[in-house]
Amino acid sequence: MVEELFFDFIVRNGRAVLLMVGRDMYERRAATGARERGPNRQRDLVTGWSKDLGRSIDYLETRNDLVRDKVGYCGVSSSAWFGAIQAALEPRIKASILIAGGLVRQRPPPEVDPFHFAPRVKTPVLMINGRYDSHFPVETNQLILFRLLGTPEHDKRHVLFESGHIPPMQGIIKEALDWLDRYLGPVM
Repeated sequence: MVEELFFDFIVRNGRAVLLMVGRDMYERRAATGARERGPNRQRDLVTGWSKDLGRSIDYLETRNDLVRDKVGYCGVSSSAWFGAIQAALEPRIKASILIAGGLVRQRPPPEVDPFHFAPRVKTPVLMINGRYDSHFPVETNQLILFRLLGTPEHDKRHVLFESGHIPPMQGIIKEALDWLDRYLGPVM
């Protein structure tokens, strides 16, 4: 699973990671003929993912072996796009790391467009991107999202690597672990 590449370093650093598998992802994919179609599909998927994330955090709060008030969000590509919405909606997220994300070219329905949610984000956000990302170009997709974030300037950071869509893992690891230590505290 590709997520292991992106989140294994967090576990090796001593932090817990919960990988939320939302509707229409991995083993939760609908049969090809059963998939929703039409204008409400994206809205319904993102709304469902938001509920799934909330339920996942509810579960974390039942665990006595985890620190409940230090929940972070880390998303890659489309999960980074989704994370810009969740940082505004989910008050239990205390810091976010958005890797290889930005605003999407084809605007989603307004009710699930990060453009409308980003100004409501107040928690720390680290964006890690590639300068030559063809999915989320710097000027038109990355910087617009970054500037829209309602996070105070001193609590948001945009890091660009000389790469395409996915920045180099060495850079991601250093930046992400520093960010988590800074905003969620060092690992005990």
